[in-house]
Amino acid sequence: HNQQLKIKMRLVQFEHAGSRRFGVELSKGGDVCDVCATDSAIPSTTVQVLADWAALRPKVEAAVAKGENVIPASDVKLVAPINNCEKVICIGMNYVDHCTEQDLPVPTEPLVFSKFPQTITDPGCPIIKAPVVKKLDFEVELAIVIGKKASRVSKANAMDYVAGYTVAHDVSARDWQLEKNGGQWLIGKSFDTFAPIGPSIVTVDEIGNPHELGIRCRLNGETVQDSNTNQLVFKTEDILEWVTQFMTLQPGDLILTGTPPGVGCFRKPPLWLKAGDVVECEIDGIGCISNPIVEQ
Repeated sequence: HNQQLKIKMRLVQFEHAGSRRFGVELSKGGDVCDVCATDSAIPSTTVQVLADWAALRPKVEAAVAKGENVIPASDVKLVAPINNCEKVICIGMNYVDHCTEQDLPVPTEPLVFSKFPQTITDPGCPIIKAPVVKKLDFEVELAIVIGKKASRVSKANAMDYVAGYTVAHDVSARDWQLEKNGGQWLIGKSFDTFAPIGPSIVTVDEIGNPHELGIRCRLNGETVQDSNTNQLVFKTEDILEWVTQFMTLQPGDLILTGTPPGVGCFRKPPLWLKAGDVVECEIDGIGCISNPIVEQ
């Protein structure tokens, strides 16, 4: 049984003194250890670190333990904790209470779709509402971050392939997802900036039980989604076993595990995002990301 991915850490990418690099947040919202400055063998991007996580984890851990090159939280800007990953996979209809709100049966198999990875954007960065989008919607999600190459894994050892979890906002253009493009969801999910993620990747040991976390979304300070990951139909292990039957997952790949009820499109009347709105997505134990809506 492979324990090497299980270490209490919060992996981040941050901007400081004009450069962007990989680091470790020492506590939720806390100071950041610039591990690359301590050990030049540690790559400067999360995707490169995870690509060789088994070998690099002890180096990262040792760099943190040294206690050097710690930058105060107030001096860093946290950016997306990973980008340039190969895949962003999404699971639809994966909260029992989200199925109930649509009067739809709970799926018996995971519903898989995708976003292109260029959708990834930083906490605080604008979500761009393109001119062709009329029906812009919010979805808070728990995202799984893959920690090593995974093909045809079983539920029993699926967690060995997970590096950790982060918060994701699966921004959705409902007109393009549901009314155009022949019913294919890809375009409606894949506009630039449609996947803010962050603030950190919380490793498996640090997170505790990922399937017992409060999850919520606020629009202009008002709570619009409020649930718990205990409502997930398919948990991390189920999802990894299912998805890896079809495709190999690479380190750094993201799997967005679905959204709870309360999204704009199922409200009466519908609630669409507009310029000037601010959306906050929050999961207990991980943190909160906030992004403004900007029309172009």
